[in-house]
Amino acid sequence: MIPAHYLEKIYAGYLGMNIGIRLGAPVEPTIWTYERIKNTYGDITGYVKEYKNFAADDDANGPFYFLRALYDDAIDRDIEPNDVARAWLNYAREGVGMFWWGGYGISTEHTAFTNLKRGIPAPQSGSIEQNGAAIAEQIGGQIFIDTWGLVNPCNPKKAADFGEAAARVSHDGEGVHGARFFCAAISKAFETDDINEIIEAGLAQIPPASLYTAVARAVLAFHADNPGDFRACRDMLEREWGYDRYPGVCHMIPNAGVCILALIYGQGDFSRTVEIATMCGWDTDCNAGNVGTVLGVACGMKGIPDKYRKDINDGIVMSGISGYLNILDIPTYAKELAILGYRLAGEPCPQELQDSFVEREIYFDFELPGSTHNFRVSDPFFVQTQHSVEKAYKGTGSLEVLFDRMTRGEQSKIYYKPFYTRDDFSDERYSPTFAPKAYSGQTVSMKIYLDQWNGNETMGFAPYVRLASSKQDLLQGYIKLVNNEWLDVEFQIPDTEGDLVDEVGIVLESYSLKKFKSLGRIFIDEFRIHGKADYTIDFSKQQVNFGCVTPFAQNHGAWSIDNGALYLMTAEACEAYTGNYFATDYTVAVTLNPQHGDTHLVAVRAQGAQRGYHVGFDGANGVSLYVNDFGFRKLTSCEYAWQHHQDYDFNVTAQGNVITLHINGEEVLRHEDEKYGYGMFGLSTLGASRTYFKQIKLTEF
Repeated sequence: MIPAHYLEKIYAGYLGMNIGIRLGAPVEPTIWTYERIKNTYGDITGYVKEYKNFAADDDANGPFYFLRALYDDAIDRDIEPNDVARAWLNYAREGVGMFWWGGYGISTEHTAFTNLKRGIPAPQSGSIEQNGAAIAEQIGGQIFIDTWGLVNPCNPKKAADFGEAAARVSHDGEGVHGARFFCAAISKAFETDDINEIIEAGLAQIPPASLYTAVARAVLAFHADNPGDFRACRDMLEREWGYDRYPGVCHMIPNAGVCILALIYGQGDFSRTVEIATMCGWDTDCNAGNVGTVLGVACGMKGIPDKYRKDINDGIVMSGISGYLNILDIPTYAKELAILGYRLAGEPCPQELQDSFVEREIYFDFELPGSTHNFRVSDPFFVQTQHSVEKAYKGTGSLEVLFDRMTRGEQSKIYYKPFYTRDDFSDERYSPTFAPKAYSGQTVSMKIYLDQWNGNETMGFAPYVRLASSKQDLLQGYIKLVNNEWLDVEFQIPDTEGDLVDEVGIVLESYSLKKFKSLGRIFIDEFRIHGKADYTIDFSKQQVNFGCVTPFAQNHGAWSIDNGALYLMTAEACEAYTGNYFATDYTVAVTLNPQHGDTHLVAVRAQGAQRGYHVGFDGANGVSLYVNDFGFRKLTSCEYAWQHHQDYDFNVTAQGNVITLHINGEEVLRHEDEKYGYGMFGLSTLGASRTYFKQIKLTEF
């Protein structure tokens, strides 16, 4: 049964997970030991490291991407291990991002992925029989499963069953018990905040004779005798359940002990629970992330303090194969999870919730408590933002922007960030890649309300977008606000001439003299980026970030920028994707110059590494259209005499069920197929080749 305040509790749980990950990540092993954390930071009561933006983390990648099996395969039935295995193969870029690629027989996830690639199906791919107990019982079975609990509220057994199905792709034995425990605990937290009930609900879903149960019971018994000293309990774990007793890099059992310790010693307090999990060492981001989900759901938004919310600011990034999906707005994703929860429960989803989630567009309604949708300001001295329930154009919430004693000519941007480059990050954790969430041709709209308290002139603003490469602001003209009135704002993103958009918002400006100073607030509501994109990618304005040429996510091959063109050199099949993951009907225009090899292709409606269409030169004198459905199959082909070292203007159109290829203005191929109705576009080859790709244009219709 779907509980009251379901959406808000999902929001709190998912925020809690990411807060825990961010808190624990800076003190991960092996450099950081328990003693080093204790001696360096003492009693942790807040984030220990500042980041420009927190880069990707495997603990966030898995819960998001593996859940997409509910869209791709398990649409009208319960999840099975092979459904999640297909998500692994489809959304991961082999050898980079997603999870730790530590080597076959060393990293559990690397081992399982390699097994899957070699045709070993799930759950055999993660079994003790296949990989041995040491590999199968590492911590990964527990750390990628939070969302299965979030979409199965108040049903611990079903949540545990889903978590087990997902974990068995890569894990077995105690590794699976961890998945079952935490999915059940998260599910139970929707109906109680009693931490003892939550722990018992989790333990009820795993074998009583398991090591997982044994370490949990040992911690609970120690707590009963020593309720005020978590460090004494941590010392007990080191002596009796430590890493020296369990093989591998990051075994489940010691970390299970830390999780139970944090839950019971935290006693229902969100902050203290994630802090204890971090101070205890071992796999800090995994443990703090898991308990953060449980406590986020149990405590709700009121239990998560602003000091932990502020740096998250409702946004995370990831490192799957879709740069578009890699930019995630947490309130929007909470709505998506809630809709899935209603679906799995067999209950009708409220229309209001369905209407507030638009899959292929940006829509921020600021309805969830404290939500900011990752809005930012350029000058926090003059301007600060916070969520407000005082004023809303629609519903109950908006973004409140306080402007403080601004005088004529002083400005601050208030903006959403739809794209990132390497310069936006302090490090390169898990190699994220990005495709913009905003493009030329699309419409930006919002509602703005002025509540000005002081100043001899009302405030003004200019809508704008910023270009990622040149950092130029494209202003749309200044508009004067009217005090105590809502203003409709709408503009079209102009032609960015091959550059990308990395800021969308307004420039707020004061017109008041210094003697008077402007003081007051504006409220922003109903923010949207929607409509058809029409843009170019000029490679002379792109850069290589995280090993990929912007704005592409590349899977295999050596990709670089050479004389203003994208240059591919590869000894194997490879691909690079970009664009709106949910784009439907569009044309991709690209100038292609084959240098060597037999296949030089353009991809459309690609939904990952294993799903999509690829069309182009194939063989010495032909063109072909392939469908990729976990293996390439030729749909149609025809003769076409092409040569190396010549430019060819490709136009590939996907409209309805029809895919057409024009070369140099001539239609050479047309085929109807209904397998895929949406997806990214990209560039690919089926074997060893070298190719130049010049200026790309994407037009939606």
